[in-house]
Amino acid sequence: MHLLIPFAASHSDGAVAALSQLQLPHLQKLLTLLSAQAPQLHDVMSFSPPHECALAQALGLSVVDGHIPWAALQARQAPSLPPVLAEADQAWGFVSLCHWQVNTNHMVMSHLPLPGLTAQQSDDLLAAMRPYFEEDGIALYPDQPGRYLAQAPILANIDTASLDRVVGHNLEHWMPSATQAGALLRLQNEMQMLFYTHPVNDQRAAQGLPPVNSFWLSGTGALPAGYQEPNADATPVVVEELRAAALAENWAAWSQAWEQLDATLIKSLLELALSDKPMQITLCGERASQSWQLQKRSLWQKLSGHFAAKPLSELLKSL
Repeated sequence: MHLLIPFAASHSDGAVAALSQLQLPHLQKLLTLLSAQAPQLHDVMSFSPPHECALAQALGLSVVDGHIPWAALQARQAPSLPPVLAEADQAWGFVSLCHWQVNTNHMVMSHLPLPGLTAQQSDDLLAAMRPYFEEDGIALYPDQPGRYLAQAPILANIDTASLDRVVGHNLEHWMPSATQAGALLRLQNEMQMLFYTHPVNDQRAAQGLPPVNSFWLSGTGALPAGYQEPNADATPVVVEELRAAALAENWAAWSQAWEQLDATLIKSLLELALSDKPMQITLCGERASQSWQLQKRSLWQKLSGHFAAKPLSELLKSL
């Protein structure tokens, strides 16, 4: 079993303060039983966060910043797409509907998924958007409410920032360069005008919900020729419990979610380790990820690892 935990730590002041009070006894004990791998370091401003890079590596995908083909992988698995289209080595991307909040001198994307967006509203917006995208050779297909699969050759070479990097932050830092994505930047302007008068936003206004006023492109690229996904046993289990609270910077809720995770999944992993069952855990923060694996060790190695173990709060601060 391989457990991959995104948002295990953050460098925000609130998260650092929360770490000093966090009680994770099962994780603390588990890590003393495992062998640490070298941490994988990233720039905090990279387009692809550490947890996406760690997952891509585990799935046998190339790890190129801003260019991990998540949408192409999803297209292969999407039941609504014709198999011949999903299996072809074509470039894909995710088009996610979103709300941009205009502040004094910058724009911020509010949290996703958009509250109250129905499947019918998502389909209505897709129908309105399609002709504009098709003019630029981009085909759109439904994926889930508020998110579409986009297919076009131009998506093969555009670097895009993960939503997990963008949500709640200044969008200026994460926009693709105009030289790479001039047509897409123009499409964003056109969609802002289209959404402004669309009936879906009239419905949302009547409900007191934020309007859909833009989209975000992410997960661009094509799968390698002949790519085969690893079998289920080799695929990490990605833990999503910390994501929402971390993106909202609700560190009290994040701490509560961490302690609940420690008392459930981490406890189960500890029981595997104590039984010498194969297992691995990967913790991911904003600028690093690190894995620990169960390996055969001598008694001296176990004891020295236990006594030399870092305090857990210090370890998490390094991610």
